[in-house]
This record gives sequence, structure tokens and C-alpha cells, in this order.
Amino acid sequence: MATLYKKSSGIYYLSVAAQGKRTTRSLSTRSYQIAKKVRTNVESELLQELLNGKKRKPELIRFEELVELYLNDKERPWSNSTRVRNRQLLHGYIEKGLPDNITTRSMAIRTVNACNRWGHKRGLIEKPQIIPGGNRWESRQRVFNEKELQTLFSKVIDNNFNQFVRFAYYTGARRGEISALKAKQVLLDYITVNGKSSVRVVKINSQARDILKQRDELWNYSTCFISHKFKKECRRLGISDARFHDLRRTFGYNLIKQGKPIYEVSKLLGHSSVTTTERHYAPLLTTEIEDFEL
Repeated sequence: MATLYKKSSGIYYLSVAAQGKRTTRSLSTRSYQIAKKVRTNVESELLQELLNGKKRKPELIRFEELVELYLNDKERPWSNSTRVRNRQLLHGYIEKGLPDNITTRSMAIRTVNACNRWGHKRGLIEKPQIIPGGNRWESRQRVFNEKELQTLFSKVIDNNFNQFVRFAYYTGARRGEISALKAKQVLLDYITVNGKSSVRVVKINSQARDILKQRDELWNYSTCFISHKFKKECRRLGISDARFHDLRRTFGYNLIKQGKPIYEVSKLLGHSSVTTTERHYAPLLTTEIEDFEL
């Protein structure tokens, strides 16, 4: 005899009795639909334990079925955009496997692993198959070479945006830090910017100073505009797989290539610790990139 019931917490449980014995297991879900789907496997497993004293190897459902249950779990605190993204990543994995793009691949791995862990916790699969390589800090290593930088600096037509791009590279500052820059934050040899966690000082070289001298007022771009405009310009110029933040990564990497100690590079980039810098730049140290003078 098996009884499916819900506790005051909202979690469903299954209680099974046989030969004067009873055992109960949490189904780890507040969804009645998922509880019904899980019930058959869990009931058979619990009966096997009661009658034979051995755990029964649960029947596995196909990954495609698991994905649909996972995506339709109303308990998941996802926004609509997150739910859509997860659906695209999981369906893409089913149809084509892992994507080639490093960033998307990392996101897909984390999503597939989360789905498998979810299924294992609810007794839908015997053991989650964890795919290695989903570390978010391993996600992107794109840097620009000298030719790409020179193309950007000479062929971005909009002069205001051209100066913004060059200033970002020459300082290594984040896009939000530059777009929020005020006149009072600009001094002779450095600027002060509002970093991720605190105000920090950014030393500027002669090339960055020359750009500031040419401007009557500073930039006031939104971060969305910066990203969209930069990608559009890169596509026009034939520069593939490019993001605005890659300028900052290239700045840091070229400093390391030129012999700057990683501690100094960490300070220039405004990282919270040298460990952060090492984590971001260590994978790049085996990659040959042409030097580009700042």
C-alpha cells in the first residue's frame, strides 16, 4: 500500500507499507505533477527495500523527459528570460550537443549539470552525469591582436565613440566606469572611477590624456548602447567574436606580455586581489599575442 501526501511545508512524500513494515521518502518537490511522475519509480524502490532489504536500482527516464520536467518545474525561481535561456541551452544540447563558443559552452554545461542534479535529487535518474568545464571563470579568453586594435582605432567612424574605444583600451577601465566619469574626477595623471566595490584611482598615459584634451565634455553612454554599438562596428570591420570588455582583457594581457608584474596589473585593473587577476589571465599566458605599445 502506498500513500502520496503533502506536508505543511508543501513538499510531497510517499509512504509505502508491506509485511507490517512502513517506510517514507520525501519526493523533494511541491509540484503534484512531478510527484505523480516520480511516484512509480520511488514506490517500486521502497517496496524492494521493505521486502528484500536491498535498494532497487531505479529505472531511468530519458534526458529529453527530464529536461521538460525541469523546465516546467514552477518551483524554480527563474525570471521569464532565464527560463527561455535555459530552454534554448538544454534543447540545443539535445539537438546538437555542446556549442563551440566558449562562453555559451560554459553556460550550457552549468545548465545541463543543474538539470541532472535536479533529476537525481527527485529520484528521476540514478546518478547525475556531471560534465566538467562549467567553471564560469573559464568562460572567455578573447583578446585583440595588434591588427584588430589598429583597425578599431582607425576605422570606427563615429569620432566620439572612436575616442571612447581608444580611451577604454589605454586605461583598462570598465565601460560603466568611463561612461559615468565626471569632470571633477579627471586630474593630470590619473582619474578616479567608481569601481565595482569602491572608488579607485586609474593612472592614465599620454594617449589617454590626449583624448581627454580633445573633448569639450565627457561621454554619457548607457552600457547597453556601448555593447550594441561596439558589436555593430566590429561586425562592419570584419572582427569576429568581439565584446567591449575584451578591450580591458587585452589591456591587462599586453601589460603582462610587456613584463609588468601581475601585482601591478591587478592594481591597474582594480581587481579585489591578485588571485582574481591570476584566475582571469593565467589561461591566456600560454597564448601568443602580438605586443602592442600602450
